[in-house]
Formats: sequence, C-alpha cells, structure tokens
Amino acid sequence: MKRNIVIATIAAAALIGGGTATALAVSGDEEAPAKKSDVQVSNDDTGRDDDANVNDTDDADDNDADDKAEDRADAAEDKAENAADAKVAQVDAADAIRAALKNTAGTAVSADLDDEGTKHVWDVDILTNGGAWHSVQVDPANGKVVGSHVDRDDDGDDAAETAQIRAALKGSSVTAAEAAEAGAAKGTVTSVDLDEESTDKAWEVDTTAANGTGSDWRVDSGSGKVTADRSND
Repeated sequence: MKRNIVIATIAAAALIGGGTATALAVSGDEEAPAKKSDVQVSNDDTGRDDDANVNDTDDADDNDADDKAEDRADAAEDKAENAADAKVAQVDAADAIRAALKNTAGTAVSADLDDEGTKHVWDVDILTNGGAWHSVQVDPANGKVVGSHVDRDDDGDDAAETAQIRAALKGSSVTAAEAAEAGAAKGTVTSVDLDEESTDKAWEVDTTAANGTGSDWRVDSGSGKVTADRSND
C-alpha cells in the first residue's frame, strides 16, 4: 500500500513539474518483482503567454492615434505662430532691406524676420564694398533702424564665405529687395537669403500664408522667375 502511495506521489510531482517521470509499479505483495513503468506527462507549458499579444495591436493603434493627434496639435500651433509673426511685419522685407541699405551702404545678402523674445525685428545682413559684414536691425512696425553692428569673424571663415558670396552675386541682376518683392506674390515674406552654394544662382525666399502655412521659393537671380523650392521635400 505504501509503495502505491509513492508511485502516485511521483506521478503527481511529474504532472506539476511538467516533465516525464519514471516510477516502479509494484503490487501489494512485497515479494513480487517490480515492474518498470513510464508515466508520461504531456507538457503544454512552453513558456508562451497565449494572452500576451492579444492587446498588442490595439495598443499600437492607440499609440499611433495619439502620435497623430499630437502631430496635428503641433502643426496647428506652428501655423498659429507663423500667422502671428507674419502679421507683425507691417513693413515688408523689401522695404526693410531698403531701410537697412540707407543706414549701411553695400549689398544686402539676407533678411530675416527674427523673434527677439519681446519683439520682432528684421535682421538684414549687408556686405560692404570693403568686405566687411554688417548686421542691421529694422523695426517691422515702422521701418526704422533700431540697431547696427559689425559682424566679427569668430570662426575665421569669413574670407572664404565672402569670396563665395561675391561669386554668386556676380552677374546677378536681381537684388535681395527685388527677390522679396517677387516672393511677396506668394504670401508674406519672412526670409530672403542668397543661395551661394547652388550651381543655379537664386535667392531663397520663405513666405507665410494668412492661415500660417509656410512655403519655400526660389527666385532666379538673373530672371527673377519664382519657382517652388523642392529641396526640403
């Protein structure tokens, strides 16, 4: 009887452990020879969690929806900021460039509507005939020059950059102010920059629509033709 209990105990342990147990089957007669018997226990515990991936798809969909909603919110916020910035520019880019050139003679190479924290200014970069760089700030509300300073050559690259810009300006018949006027047909101009690195000489012009949508344009420095800038697509 005790031996039968031992066999049952071993089989139960095998069931719990999920493996195969080998036990000796004996009869109640203590003198009877023992017979070898295999107790096979199937193991369906493979370490897999059948429910582990049940909600994975739903979770992924939820995350994607959240990301898209966040992206839409960010885009709406950016548009609102762009629209507000554009409304500040009572004096357009072309007039700001002309005002800067009256203050400092030379060639305007760029004009950007910058947010200084508490106010906006047009920041116009001018290359003088002597090769010096001047940064002139113009109030976008009234067109008055509110600041001007000489840009220092902090990185030692001014000479090379100046030569590159002069080469890009060579033969150009369209000024920065004229490029700004050409771009104004597409929206409120917020930035004008000479693209001195491209083989096709052009001005890069950024505009903002009334709803805050920003667009990039290229104005040919020879013909003044305006085309969409696809370089960021």
